[in-house]
Amino acid sequence: MSIYAIGDIQGCFDELLRLLDAISFNEQSDQLWFAGDLVNRGPKSLETLRFVKSLGDAAITVLGNHDLHLLAASCAPKIANKKDSLLPILEAPDRDELIDWLRHRPLFHFNDDFCMVHAGLPPQWDFKKTQKMASLVEQVLQGPDYQAFLKQMYGNKPNLWSSSLKGVARLRFIVNCFTRMRYCDVNGRLDFIHSGPVGSQPKGLVPWFEAPKRKNTDMRIIFGHWSSLGYYEGSNCYAIDTGCLWGGQLTALKLGEQVQRFSIDCPEAKKPRKNNLAAG
Repeated sequence: MSIYAIGDIQGCFDELLRLLDAISFNEQSDQLWFAGDLVNRGPKSLETLRFVKSLGDAAITVLGNHDLHLLAASCAPKIANKKDSLLPILEAPDRDELIDWLRHRPLFHFNDDFCMVHAGLPPQWDFKKTQKMASLVEQVLQGPDYQAFLKQMYGNKPNLWSSSLKGVARLRFIVNCFTRMRYCDVNGRLDFIHSGPVGSQPKGLVPWFEAPKRKNTDMRIIFGHWSSLGYYEGSNCYAIDTGCLWGGQLTALKLGEQVQRFSIDCPEAKKPRKNNLAAG
């Protein structure tokens, strides 16, 4: 069986199909790992969500910030904004089935060789802690009170890990690590302002995977979310959001002892914000 990790799709369904043709994906023998953000801003979020769901065990996806935004919008429609392209999903006849499937996706996936998250991990978490933190949020999202949490999910505080964090504050920090982080300071304090390429950040901030004393350096981590970073290999990490939505590429990484990259060029589905390809 071949395993391919695929970067952020964000509703670029036609490009996904072209990439699957390029890697000769076989639903019966291969498996796809999606790094989150299946939906939003691109033209075919509904088609993307239906297709990935239809793959069953041949596809595994971790939740990204845009996937969580869809879940929140399904509970409180006013959360959606003009930049979103979620309405076709929210008005679809199979909406409830799709939402239920999505909220049962994990934040963290792993096998014996690789781990996958959407955005990143704070330096204080090792593998065991990462598993535990992901499980805490997954239990809430998959439980009967998930709507209450989704309505309280948004916010940039707290931005520093502490074992004393409790309740919604702890859950929000966990979600922000798994789905939103890019830069942090040397203590692991999350920064939500800067999202440009490495080198554009102010003094005192480092990419999360270069934080000193990072306890998860032994994990081979695949992540997306950071399109201005582009494809990156280093620090035992693999960044695979190559900006398909913004006219970049859609990337699949064949996982093995030696990883193999496959990428296709994509038309620009949405214009990036000025001076910032990584619009989130």
